[in-house]
Amino acid sequence: MSSRAGGTNGTGDTEGAQDARGRHVTGSLAHRVPDLGALELLLAVARLGSLGGAARELGITQPAASSRVRSMERQLGVALVDRSPRGSRLTDAGALVTDWARRIVEAAEAFDAGAQALRDRRDSRLRVAASMTIAEYLLPGWLVALRAQLPDTAVSLLAGNSTAVAERLLAGEADLGFVEGVSVPTGLDSAVIAHDRLIVVAAPGHPWTRRRRPLEAAELAATPLILREKGSGTRQVLDAALGGLARPLIELSSTTAVKAAAVSGAGPSVLSELAVGEELSTRRLVSVPVADVALARDLRAVWPTGHRPTGPARRLLSLTRA
Repeated sequence: MSSRAGGTNGTGDTEGAQDARGRHVTGSLAHRVPDLGALELLLAVARLGSLGGAARELGITQPAASSRVRSMERQLGVALVDRSPRGSRLTDAGALVTDWARRIVEAAEAFDAGAQALRDRRDSRLRVAASMTIAEYLLPGWLVALRAQLPDTAVSLLAGNSTAVAERLLAGEADLGFVEGVSVPTGLDSAVIAHDRLIVVAAPGHPWTRRRRPLEAAELAATPLILREKGSGTRQVLDAALGGLARPLIELSSTTAVKAAAVSGAGPSVLSELAVGEELSTRRLVSVPVADVALARDLRAVWPTGHRPTGPARRLLSLTRA
Protein backbone atom coordinates (compact mmCIF):
# COMPACT_ATOMS: atom_id res chain seq x y z
CA MET A 1 0.00 0.00 0.00
CA SER A 2 1.33 3.44 -0.84
CA SER A 3 0.60 6.85 0.66
CA ARG A 4 -0.55 9.78 -1.48
CA ALA A 5 1.11 12.34 0.80
CA GLY A 6 4.56 13.24 -0.40
CA GLY A 7 4.49 10.32 -2.90
CA THR A 8 5.19 10.11 -6.61
CA ASN A 9 2.92 9.78 -9.62
CA GLY A 10 4.55 6.57 -10.81
CA THR A 11 6.94 8.33 -13.15
CA GLY A 12 9.35 9.41 -10.45
CA ASP A 13 8.03 12.99 -10.33
CA THR A 14 6.95 14.36 -7.00
CA GLU A 15 3.25 15.14 -6.93
CA GLY A 16 2.16 18.73 -6.47
CA ALA A 17 0.05 19.92 -3.61
CA GLN A 18 -3.74 19.90 -3.67
CA ASP A 19 -6.01 22.77 -2.73
CA ALA A 20 -8.97 22.59 -0.32
CA ARG A 21 -11.18 21.09 -3.06
CA GLY A 22 -8.67 18.43 -4.03
CA ARG A 23 -7.58 20.14 -7.24
CA HIS A 24 -3.97 19.72 -8.36
CA VAL A 25 -1.85 22.91 -8.04
CA THR A 26 1.85 23.41 -8.56
CA GLY A 27 4.35 26.10 -7.68
CA SER A 28 4.02 29.07 -5.38
CA LEU A 29 1.16 31.54 -5.45
CA ALA A 30 3.47 34.08 -7.13
CA HIS A 31 3.69 31.78 -10.16
CA ARG A 32 -0.07 31.29 -10.41
CA VAL A 33 -1.32 34.85 -9.86
CA PRO A 34 -0.57 37.68 -12.34
CA ASP A 35 1.66 40.46 -11.07
CA LEU A 36 0.33 43.88 -10.08
CA GLY A 37 1.41 45.46 -13.36
CA ALA A 38 -0.67 43.01 -15.34
CA LEU A 39 -3.69 43.49 -13.08
CA GLU A 40 -3.42 47.29 -13.34
CA LEU A 41 -3.35 46.93 -17.13
CA LEU A 42 -6.49 44.79 -17.08
CA LEU A 43 -8.29 47.38 -14.92
CA ALA A 44 -7.25 50.15 -17.32
CA VAL A 45 -8.59 48.17 -20.31
CA ALA A 46 -11.90 47.69 -18.50
CA ARG A 47 -12.14 51.41 -17.67
CA LEU A 48 -11.04 52.81 -21.04
CA GLY A 49 -12.31 50.13 -23.44
CA SER A 50 -9.04 50.35 -25.34
CA LEU A 51 -5.81 48.41 -25.05
CA GLY A 52 -3.93 51.30 -26.67
CA GLY A 53 -5.42 53.81 -24.24
CA ALA A 54 -4.54 51.56 -21.30
CA ALA A 55 -0.97 51.27 -22.59
CA ARG A 56 -0.64 55.07 -22.87
CA GLU A 57 -2.02 55.58 -19.37
CA LEU A 58 0.50 53.15 -17.88
CA GLY A 59 3.40 54.49 -19.94
CA ILE A 60 4.10 51.33 -21.95
CA THR A 61 3.89 50.55 -25.67
CA GLN A 62 0.81 48.90 -27.17
CA PRO A 63 2.80 45.80 -28.28
CA ALA A 64 4.07 45.46 -24.68
CA ALA A 65 0.51 45.75 -23.38
CA SER A 66 -0.73 43.11 -25.85
CA SER A 67 2.10 40.81 -24.85
CA ARG A 68 1.29 41.28 -21.17
CA VAL A 69 -2.39 40.45 -21.73
CA ARG A 70 -1.51 37.30 -23.71
CA SER A 71 0.90 36.22 -20.99
CA MET A 72 -1.81 36.74 -18.36
CA GLU A 73 -4.29 34.72 -20.40
CA ARG A 74 -1.81 31.85 -20.73
CA GLN A 75 -1.09 32.00 -17.02
CA LEU A 76 -4.77 31.85 -16.04
CA GLY A 77 -5.85 29.54 -18.87
CA VAL A 78 -8.78 31.72 -19.97
CA ALA A 79 -9.37 34.48 -22.52
CA LEU A 80 -9.70 37.89 -20.88
CA VAL A 81 -9.93 40.48 -23.66
CA ASP A 82 -11.66 40.45 -27.06
CA ARG A 83 -9.73 42.70 -29.45
CA SER A 84 -11.35 44.26 -32.53
CA PRO A 85 -10.86 47.33 -34.74
CA ARG A 86 -13.52 49.06 -32.65
CA GLY A 87 -11.55 48.57 -29.42
CA SER A 88 -11.11 46.03 -26.67
CA ARG A 89 -13.75 44.60 -24.39
CA LEU A 90 -13.58 42.12 -21.56
CA THR A 91 -14.84 38.59 -21.98
CA ASP A 92 -17.17 37.24 -19.32
CA ALA A 93 -14.17 35.60 -17.67
CA GLY A 94 -12.24 38.85 -18.05
CA ALA A 95 -14.99 40.81 -16.27
CA LEU A 96 -14.91 38.34 -13.37
CA VAL A 97 -11.10 38.42 -13.16
CA THR A 98 -11.23 42.23 -13.26
CA ASP A 99 -13.45 42.29 -10.15
CA TRP A 100 -10.90 40.14 -8.34
CA ALA A 101 -8.04 42.23 -9.69
CA ARG A 102 -9.65 45.41 -8.36
CA ARG A 103 -9.66 43.99 -4.83
CA ILE A 104 -6.03 42.89 -5.12
CA VAL A 105 -4.91 46.31 -6.41
CA GLU A 106 -6.85 48.10 -3.67
CA ALA A 107 -5.18 45.88 -1.08
CA ALA A 108 -1.79 46.64 -2.65
CA GLU A 109 -2.53 50.37 -2.49
CA ALA A 110 -3.38 50.03 1.21
CA PHE A 111 -0.14 48.06 1.70
CA ASP A 112 1.83 50.80 -0.07
CA ALA A 113 0.19 53.54 2.01
CA GLY A 114 1.02 51.65 5.20
CA ALA A 115 4.62 51.16 4.13
CA GLN A 116 4.90 54.87 3.33
CA ALA A 117 3.53 55.69 6.79
CA LEU A 118 6.24 53.50 8.31
CA ARG A 119 8.90 55.28 6.25
CA ASP A 120 7.52 58.66 7.27
CA ARG A 121 7.66 57.66 10.92
CA ARG A 122 11.22 56.40 10.49
CA ASP A 123 12.25 59.55 8.65
CA SER A 124 10.73 61.85 11.29
CA ARG A 125 13.61 61.25 13.69
CA LEU A 126 17.28 60.37 13.73
CA ARG A 127 19.18 59.19 16.80
CA VAL A 128 22.94 59.69 16.58
CA ALA A 129 25.52 58.46 19.07
CA ALA A 130 29.03 59.90 18.72
CA SER A 131 32.30 59.88 20.60
CA MET A 132 33.25 63.21 22.09
CA THR A 133 35.74 64.57 19.54
CA ILE A 134 33.44 63.85 16.61
CA ALA A 135 30.39 65.12 18.50
CA GLU A 136 32.07 68.41 19.38
CA TYR A 137 34.10 69.21 16.27
CA LEU A 138 32.63 67.44 13.23
CA LEU A 139 28.97 66.56 13.80
CA PRO A 140 27.66 70.13 14.15
CA GLY A 141 28.57 70.92 10.53
CA TRP A 142 27.14 67.65 9.26
CA LEU A 143 23.89 68.19 11.15
CA VAL A 144 23.50 71.71 9.77
CA ALA A 145 23.85 70.27 6.25
CA LEU A 146 21.37 67.50 7.07
CA ARG A 147 18.89 70.05 8.39
CA ALA A 148 18.99 71.85 5.05
CA GLN A 149 18.09 68.60 3.26
CA LEU A 150 15.64 67.13 5.79
CA PRO A 151 14.11 70.06 7.69
CA ASP A 152 11.32 67.92 9.18
CA THR A 153 13.63 65.32 10.72
CA ALA A 154 14.19 65.71 14.46
CA VAL A 155 17.75 64.78 15.42
CA SER A 156 18.90 63.73 18.88
CA LEU A 157 22.60 63.43 19.69
CA LEU A 158 23.95 61.14 22.38
CA ALA A 159 27.59 62.00 23.10
CA GLY A 160 29.88 59.62 24.99
CA ASN A 161 33.06 57.64 24.58
CA SER A 162 33.49 55.01 21.86
CA THR A 163 32.51 52.16 24.19
CA ALA A 164 29.26 53.93 25.11
CA VAL A 165 28.49 54.55 21.42
CA ALA A 166 28.78 50.82 20.68
CA GLU A 167 26.52 50.00 23.63
CA ARG A 168 23.87 52.46 22.43
CA LEU A 169 23.84 51.00 18.93
CA LEU A 170 23.67 47.39 20.08
CA ALA A 171 20.84 48.24 22.47
CA GLY A 172 18.82 49.80 19.64
CA GLU A 173 19.04 53.27 21.21
CA ALA A 174 20.75 54.91 18.21
CA ASP A 175 20.39 54.68 14.42
CA LEU A 176 23.97 55.63 13.53
CA GLY A 177 27.16 56.01 15.52
CA PHE A 178 30.61 57.58 15.17
CA VAL A 179 33.75 56.33 16.93
CA GLU A 180 37.44 57.17 16.90
CA GLY A 181 39.18 54.16 18.45
CA VAL A 182 41.79 51.82 17.00
CA SER A 183 39.29 49.08 16.05
CA VAL A 184 35.63 48.48 15.27
CA PRO A 185 33.65 47.36 18.33
CA THR A 186 32.31 43.79 18.17
CA GLY A 187 28.88 43.50 16.58
CA LEU A 188 29.23 46.60 14.41
CA ASP A 189 29.97 47.29 10.76
CA SER A 190 31.81 50.46 9.84
CA ALA A 191 33.01 52.87 7.18
CA VAL A 192 36.00 55.21 7.51
CA ILE A 193 34.74 58.79 7.13
CA ALA A 194 37.80 60.87 8.06
CA HIS A 195 41.34 60.72 9.42
CA ASP A 196 42.75 62.36 12.51
CA ARG A 197 45.90 62.32 14.59
CA LEU A 198 46.64 62.91 18.22
CA ILE A 199 49.23 65.47 19.26
CA VAL A 200 51.02 66.16 22.53
CA VAL A 201 50.20 69.63 23.85
CA ALA A 202 51.23 71.67 26.87
CA ALA A 203 50.77 75.19 28.21
CA PRO A 204 53.43 77.69 27.00
CA GLY A 205 55.37 77.63 30.29
CA HIS A 206 55.91 73.86 30.32
CA PRO A 207 59.53 72.67 29.83
CA TRP A 208 58.51 70.48 26.87
CA THR A 209 57.58 73.56 24.82
CA ARG A 210 61.26 74.62 24.81
CA ARG A 211 62.68 71.28 23.66
CA ARG A 212 64.99 71.22 20.65
CA ARG A 213 64.47 67.55 19.86
CA PRO A 214 61.29 65.46 19.61
CA LEU A 215 59.93 63.76 22.67
CA GLU A 216 60.75 60.04 22.82
CA ALA A 217 58.06 57.41 23.38
CA ALA A 218 59.65 56.25 26.62
CA GLU A 219 59.67 59.77 28.04
CA LEU A 220 56.05 60.28 27.04
CA ALA A 221 55.08 56.99 28.70
CA ALA A 222 56.97 57.90 31.88
CA THR A 223 55.33 61.31 32.32
CA PRO A 224 51.93 61.69 34.05
CA LEU A 225 49.47 63.17 31.52
CA ILE A 226 46.03 64.73 31.56
CA LEU A 227 44.03 62.08 29.74
CA ARG A 228 40.58 61.07 28.61
CA GLU A 229 39.04 58.15 30.48
CA LYS A 230 39.51 54.51 29.48
CA GLY A 231 36.97 53.53 26.82
CA SER A 232 37.42 56.76 24.88
CA GLY A 233 38.82 56.56 21.37
CA THR A 234 41.60 59.02 22.24
CA ARG A 235 42.73 56.89 25.17
CA GLN A 236 42.57 53.69 23.11
CA VAL A 237 44.89 55.15 20.46
CA LEU A 238 47.37 56.45 23.03
CA ASP A 239 47.40 53.19 25.00
CA ALA A 240 47.99 51.24 21.78
CA ALA A 241 50.83 53.58 20.78
CA LEU A 242 52.54 53.29 24.16
CA GLY A 243 51.83 49.62 24.79
CA GLY A 244 49.38 50.43 27.57
CA LEU A 245 52.02 52.37 29.53
CA ALA A 246 50.39 55.81 29.50
CA ARG A 247 50.31 57.29 33.02
CA PRO A 248 47.29 59.43 33.96
CA LEU A 249 47.86 62.53 36.04
CA ILE A 250 44.13 63.31 35.77
CA GLU A 251 41.42 61.38 33.89
CA LEU A 252 38.54 63.45 32.54
CA SER A 253 35.44 62.45 30.59
CA SER A 254 35.37 65.19 27.95
CA THR A 255 37.80 66.76 25.53
CA THR A 256 36.78 70.24 26.67
CA ALA A 257 37.69 69.40 30.28
CA VAL A 258 41.06 67.95 29.24
CA LYS A 259 41.86 71.07 27.21
CA ALA A 260 40.92 73.36 30.08
CA ALA A 261 43.18 71.47 32.47
CA ALA A 262 46.07 71.58 30.00
CA VAL A 263 45.59 75.31 29.32
CA SER A 264 45.65 75.96 33.08
CA GLY A 265 49.15 74.48 33.23
CA ALA A 266 48.16 71.39 35.22
CA GLY A 267 50.24 69.22 32.89
CA PRO A 268 50.75 68.05 29.31
CA SER A 269 48.05 66.15 27.43
CA VAL A 270 47.43 64.17 24.27
CA LEU A 271 44.45 65.38 22.24
CA SER A 272 42.96 65.26 18.77
CA GLU A 273 44.41 67.77 16.35
CA LEU A 274 40.80 68.62 15.48
CA ALA A 275 40.13 69.71 19.05
CA VAL A 276 43.02 72.11 19.68
CA GLY A 277 43.19 74.26 16.54
CA GLU A 278 41.98 77.41 18.28
CA GLU A 279 44.19 76.88 21.35
CA LEU A 280 47.26 76.39 19.15
CA SER A 281 46.54 79.45 17.03
CA THR A 282 46.15 81.65 20.14
CA ARG A 283 49.21 80.09 21.84
CA ARG A 284 47.23 78.93 24.83
CA LEU A 285 48.63 75.49 24.03
CA VAL A 286 51.82 74.50 22.24
CA SER A 287 52.29 71.36 20.14
CA VAL A 288 55.21 69.18 21.27
CA PRO A 289 56.88 67.07 18.53
CA VAL A 290 57.07 63.32 19.28
CA ALA A 291 59.34 60.75 17.64
CA ASP A 292 58.30 57.23 16.61
CA VAL A 293 54.86 57.19 18.24
CA ALA A 294 51.92 56.11 16.05
CA LEU A 295 49.19 58.61 16.88
CA ALA A 296 47.23 58.64 13.60
CA ARG A 297 43.72 57.21 13.64
CA ASP A 298 40.66 56.63 11.50
CA LEU A 299 37.30 58.14 12.35
CA ARG A 300 34.47 55.73 11.58
CA ALA A 301 30.72 55.65 11.18
CA VAL A 302 29.33 52.48 12.77
CA TRP A 303 26.04 50.59 12.79
CA PRO A 304 24.87 47.10 13.89
CA THR A 305 26.24 44.32 11.72
CA GLY A 306 23.96 43.52 8.79
CA HIS A 307 21.78 46.63 9.23
CA ARG A 308 23.02 49.15 6.69
CA PRO A 309 21.81 52.69 7.50
CA THR A 310 18.57 53.77 5.81
CA GLY A 311 16.54 56.98 5.64
CA PRO A 312 18.02 59.99 7.49
CA ALA A 313 20.89 57.86 8.83
CA ARG A 314 21.94 57.00 5.29
CA ARG A 315 21.68 60.67 4.28
CA LEU A 316 23.88 61.73 7.20
CA LEU A 317 26.43 59.06 6.34
CA SER A 318 26.63 60.41 2.78
CA LEU A 319 27.18 63.94 4.13
CA THR A 320 30.16 62.84 6.22
CA ARG A 321 31.84 61.59 3.05
CA ALA A 322 31.12 64.80 1.21
